[in-house]
Amino acid sequence: MNKETITLKNLSIGYTEKRKNPKYIARNIQASLWGGELTCLLGSNGAGKSTLLRTLSAFLSPLDGEIQVFGKSLNKLTDNERARLIGVVLTDRSDLRDMSVRELVGLGRSPYTNFWGSLSAEDHSIVEKSLNLVGMASMAERMVNTLSDGERQKAMIAKALAQETPIIFLDEPTAFLDFPSKVEMMLLLRHLARQMNKTIFLSTHDLELALQIADKLWLMKRVRENKASIGESLVIGTPKNLADNGDLSHFFDGKGCFFDSQTMRFRIEME
Repeated sequence: MNKETITLKNLSIGYTEKRKNPKYIARNIQASLWGGELTCLLGSNGAGKSTLLRTLSAFLSPLDGEIQVFGKSLNKLTDNERARLIGVVLTDRSDLRDMSVRELVGLGRSPYTNFWGSLSAEDHSIVEKSLNLVGMASMAERMVNTLSDGERQKAMIAKALAQETPIIFLDEPTAFLDFPSKVEMMLLLRHLARQMNKTIFLSTHDLELALQIADKLWLMKRVRENKASIGESLVIGTPKNLADNGDLSHFFDGKGCFFDSQTMRFRIEME
């Protein structure tokens, strides 16, 4: 049976600028994430997807409310406790030179290693298992800077798997990938959620892939600050439920773009 892993209670997110009042992106979010599920966060640019993801990852502090991880407040966890519970894969194309894929994945063992960062036989075994899970074992000795975008993304996911966290957050994991690679990446993440009972939560602009592959969708909408209620800022459900309720059409229909709830696809209509 799937278990609730993340609980958001009256969560308000945004930024606090120097000597200025807080800037709210969304308020009063009530939501949960579950083990064994792939959840996709969707929304237009500026809706606050990255802000929400960074807040859940503890890179930003909530403006109000609370994030609970297995019933314990996120802000009360130590850095090491967080590192053993939450893995984060960012869309980062930083230039990693003089580092092999195996060495990169080995960094995922940092929360468990000694002061010198030495890997034990068990650590090495977990690294190899993680490489195999994402299909990167044959590229373990390749230098990271020689990888394609898709290969690098798989290596970063392997690093998160080596971290052995029950929760993995990903920011736009299909960005920069061609369509076949996008499909492969999303299917891999769904498989990892199902087979390893992990909570996998990601932001994406690939709407149709999310509709076909995600277990749950979080639809995030830009709101005016004085009307930032949960009903306006975040809608949650299965793709089918959100399609039947008209929420997908409400969020994504635009000039020349229409969502067909029967086929679960978008279509373009030209005048």
